[in-house]
Amino acid sequence: MSNKYIVVSGAVFGVVAVLQALRALNQWSMLVGTIEIPVWASWFAMVVAGSLCAWAFRSRGK
Repeated sequence: MSNKYIVVSGAVFGVVAVLQALRALNQWSMLVGTIEIPVWASWFAMVVAGSLCAWAFRSRGK
């Protein structure tokens, strides 16, 4: 059961990382209420989500 959880969470973090990279590369604007989220925040989120994705898939073999 935990192996499936690791694969699913790794895949979800991977998708989030790709979406954040797409947002940053295409300079898509993002508003939360009336606040505009800067593009650099997507680069940071991509690194964090990508790291969590890699960590999940590396820990799967243990």
